[in-house]
Amino acid sequence: MLVPLSRKKFEDLIPLVGTGAQYKYYWGKFPDVLRRVLISITALAGLLLIRAFFATGELHDVVQGVTFFLIILALVYWLWSPAIQATMRNSGCRRYKYAGFLRGEVLDVFVTDELVGTEESVNNRGELVVTENRERRINVVVGDETGFETRIQVPLKREHQAIRIGDTAELLALSDRPDLGRISKVSDIFVSRVGVWVSDYPYLQRDEFESVSRQLNTIEFEEEEYREPRQPRRDDRQWEEEYEAPRPRKRIPRSKRRDPDWD
Repeated sequence: MLVPLSRKKFEDLIPLVGTGAQYKYYWGKFPDVLRRVLISITALAGLLLIRAFFATGELHDVVQGVTFFLIILALVYWLWSPAIQATMRNSGCRRYKYAGFLRGEVLDVFVTDELVGTEESVNNRGELVVTENRERRINVVVGDETGFETRIQVPLKREHQAIRIGDTAELLALSDRPDLGRISKVSDIFVSRVGVWVSDYPYLQRDEFESVSRQLNTIEFEEEEYREPRQPRRDDRQWEEEYEAPRPRKRIPRSKRRDPDWD
């Protein structure tokens, strides 16, 4: 099932400004924070050198004013950088003109070991040693009745163990075509039976998406409730089984049986 969404609802689901979950995603771990701090320190040192170089001269006032604001930005780069990264990633999704709520089925679930990076070091004998960093990831294949299929691969988490083949999977489908005939990108997956999200980057406002899911469920239920019952159609096999099957013979009393010599 693929239900087109209005542009407003699409923008509610993927806001322009990064959400708290998206900011947390780009905040990263300690090495990521340390890298941003080093960038801030390097940028700050460079700006101070520029200010010192133009301490005198005709451009003194202009350079001092510009570098003042740049220094402030450099000081807090490590803090605001995740928000900018999340906003840029959201903008990449919002460039698609159309979106739809797609409800499909989990066709396959499997786990793989993926290479996520390498590290080079030198051992005691001076030999170069390359260490591969691998990560277990879950692969979820989702499809619908139209033949559409997509696969999402994310880091494996404990709650992913509850996902089963045949579970209902819901996601946001993005397209540049009004009829959503060609899906260009999909969001994270929500497995409603167990309430589990399958995602690496949290594209969606999850509370809003679950609200859309409940509204569609309510509409479907009301349509089913008020729909006039259809008369069942009989195919040929059902007709033969109902009318052509051999019927049990009735026991006839002896008095009503025919005489053997009777013509």
